[in-house]
Amino acid sequence: MTPEATLGRSLLSVEYQTVSYVTGPLVFVQNVHDVAYNEMVSIVMPDGGERSGQVLEVSGDTAVIQVFEGTQGIDIDVTRVRFLEEVAKVDVSPDLLGRVLAGTGKPIDGGAPIIPEKRLDITGSPINPYCREQPADFIETGISAIDGLNTLVRGQKLPIFSGSGLPANELAAQIIRQASVKSGEEFAIVFGAMGITHREAAYFMQQFESTGALERVVFFMNLADDPTVERLLTPKVALTVAEYLAFEKDMQVLVVLSDMTNYCEALREVSTAREEVPGRRGYPGYMYTDLSTIYERAGRIKGRKGSVTQLPILTMPDDDITHPIPDLTGYITEGQIVLSRHLHRRGVFPPIDVLPCLSRLMNLGIGEGKTREDHRAVANQLYASYAQGRDLRRLVAIVGEEALSDTDRRYLHFADDFEKHIIGQGDIGRTIEETLTVAWELMSGLPMGELKRVRDFIDQYHPTAGENATAKA
Repeated sequence: MTPEATLGRSLLSVEYQTVSYVTGPLVFVQNVHDVAYNEMVSIVMPDGGERSGQVLEVSGDTAVIQVFEGTQGIDIDVTRVRFLEEVAKVDVSPDLLGRVLAGTGKPIDGGAPIIPEKRLDITGSPINPYCREQPADFIETGISAIDGLNTLVRGQKLPIFSGSGLPANELAAQIIRQASVKSGEEFAIVFGAMGITHREAAYFMQQFESTGALERVVFFMNLADDPTVERLLTPKVALTVAEYLAFEKDMQVLVVLSDMTNYCEALREVSTAREEVPGRRGYPGYMYTDLSTIYERAGRIKGRKGSVTQLPILTMPDDDITHPIPDLTGYITEGQIVLSRHLHRRGVFPPIDVLPCLSRLMNLGIGEGKTREDHRAVANQLYASYAQGRDLRRLVAIVGEEALSDTDRRYLHFADDFEKHIIGQGDIGRTIEETLTVAWELMSGLPMGELKRVRDFIDQYHPTAGENATAKA
């Protein structure tokens, strides 16, 4: 199946041999008529081969086309451009589960051809606010620092902010292996990998195949040596498949997109080739709008059982959280999970720095009947105690541990145990019940009078609650 067949073509098409200019991934065609923005094209090479592209801009009688397979070998004198009179589309079917596809939606796993149930426009659109259902219910990732302290809720978009060399891909693979919803509901994961290396691709395949997770995953793979422009299609194709599975097949769908930084770099490359006025750090001024068209496709729709939840992963250049990519992403999404280089150097996995992390919709997905009635109180107590322990570390560096009170020493040891047992759980998944149990065991090391945020639940969940009740009797 060719990329053109995957993205679709019209039988009624107009062909031009008026290519005037080629720069980067762009081709300029003159004297065109009735050409539409985002229209798909087929570029017929001198040797008879074909490449696919998309209309990026139309100005007067000149059309600017971005070529997915690159512009090398295009001869402006003999190359022909055929306008296909339709936008980019992807074939969708329940049979996509368990398959590995290119960024354009073309199967690359050597399996049987996919018989499409329908063909959908990949552009998509944000969910009408009137039709949106409030995000609710809990998606269990098996990661204590996420489930316990920054809970992921169905219909939410919660990005992971990583840094160069940090194990974001390992964390993504672990979440894909472990993530689950309530029993009796169909759950699927759509994974869109953009600009990953062959080693990373082999790692993901080995992880998915060895654990059997691939059966519920639709894996879109755009490699680092694949066409840059293809990266601009990958998240849109992945989200189109996710919307189909969620809103037409009533599945709970988790979309993992890695790495959004590579997507934004591709956006900047195309913008530079178009000679557009750059914005911050050379990125196009419309990058905020472009990212919002991706992130806002997450959510739930009234009257539909399914949901689309997004977990985009991005690498912060120079670990700078104020860089345009994480900065704009933070404006659009509902919180963030931040990875720590300091914890990674100490061998903590996953190295999630919980203090700058946030899940704005956490309260909608936790509590009695969803997780457990003490969940919010436990999270608040853990945050407060860990923050106090972190502050005391800085004080110890100045005055030494001997100058601390007994309570302060307990907080200092709590911070160490928190990083070792709650954050640093390794690659073993935990249920939310196990996470809360470990949390109570850690909190039992603090004086009872310090557990102010969980005082209503001490008699029920504190490890020494039974002993205290017996002593009182």
